[in-house]
Amino acid sequence: MVDLQTLDKKIDENYRFRNFLKMHADETQLDKDFKKLHNKYFKIYDCSKCRNCCEKIGISMSEEELKKICETYNYDIESLKENYLQEEYGEYIAKPCPFLDDKICKIANCLPKSCQEYPYTNKEERLFSLVSTVNNSKVCPVVYEILEELKDMYHFKR
Repeated sequence: MVDLQTLDKKIDENYRFRNFLKMHADETQLDKDFKKLHNKYFKIYDCSKCRNCCEKIGISMSEEELKKICETYNYDIESLKENYLQEEYGEYIAKPCPFLDDKICKIANCLPKSCQEYPYTNKEERLFSLVSTVNNSKVCPVVYEILEELKDMYHFKR
């Protein structure tokens, strides 16, 4: 997999590719291609060796998810809110994730939906989420690899 310095250097190219896809890609086929590549790369990639998403994006969870985490792991909800979490639009946000300890997720058995679904490359309507996908390519080596393979599939001129 690619290192973070390479990810940063490719960002302009990835934005150009985003514009290319907006003009040339079929929405349904693009979703299929993303899903296929998502499945391919997440079969071989071990996220526990990276955790960039936990460190750079952090964690987002609902009140219900926060309560479940606190009940499951015996955390004090008020202490977490006071010391680590910010409330935004009805969600609790922390950056970096306070449940990450030396690349080990301390809530692995009780992940919020946002953690379970990141980086969303297996979701539908990718054509309309390409900006976030490009931004995620700076964080997630799998997203980077997916975009690189898509460039070849779509005959994008680099």
